[in-house]
Amino acid sequence: MTTAIPISETMAPPRRPLFYRHALLTRLTHWTNVLAVAVLLMSGLQIFNAHPGLYWGQYGADADTDKRWFEIGAIPGADGAMAGKTRIGPLMFDTTGVLGVSNNKDGVSTAIGFPHWITLPSVRDLATGRRWHFFFAWVLILNGLTYLIGGIVSGHLRKDVVPKLAELRPLNIAHDIVSHAKLQFPKGEDAKRYHILQKLAYSGVIVLLILMVLTGLTMSPSNDAAWHWLSEMFGGRQSARSIHFIAAWSIVAFVIIHVLMVLLAGPINQIRSMITGRFDLGDAA
Repeated sequence: MTTAIPISETMAPPRRPLFYRHALLTRLTHWTNVLAVAVLLMSGLQIFNAHPGLYWGQYGADADTDKRWFEIGAIPGADGAMAGKTRIGPLMFDTTGVLGVSNNKDGVSTAIGFPHWITLPSVRDLATGRRWHFFFAWVLILNGLTYLIGGIVSGHLRKDVVPKLAELRPLNIAHDIVSHAKLQFPKGEDAKRYHILQKLAYSGVIVLLILMVLTGLTMSPSNDAAWHWLSEMFGGRQSARSIHFIAAWSIVAFVIIHVLMVLLAGPINQIRSMITGRFDLGDAA
């Protein structure tokens, strides 16, 4: 007597082997960075709310309006209620409800730079925000050094991240831009390597993170006294603060685009590869 084999089993295609795409060190430092950058951003906005204005040069205070290129504030509106205003250079925007004036945790309209839901802690507490910020700054530094040293020793940075000269040809970059615009993501053997836009983005983020660390050190009075060349390199402590702010939001822009690309390219496969290291290459076109 023979046992019948279900048709579904006989017709099921064999599973493709998964490609080992991300090493353990890359995965661990990636998720540590996710946590560190999130906490640094939220606590940094808490610190920024203590003086929501940015300047160029060595000094910046309430009276230095001529050097202030960016500010978030509140002014009385036509109806007598406070209105949130955000200024970038000569451009002024009404940002009531989000920046300048927003509801606090109790639903009361409050004059504050960034809203409570994006700051850490969610109430005005500069001291606690600074503690969170400085602790996770060290987490970011140590994690970054681990990634850089590991990447240099293993050859990951040289082989996978830093663009090669031939890849920087305008036609190659243009081709990758068009492919991404058409949502044509690499398949098969082509998916085993990073392409030029990925390499430029990841290399750029490494540079931005290094810039964040250096400008952060420049803003510290004790470090400024010990390493005055940092302040000179960035054109003053207030210039360093401005660059720090711009670099932070550049990283936020990268994260938004990165998450969007993950969703469009197949979130299950992409996230699995960054958790287990295993990536389904798919069928080559």
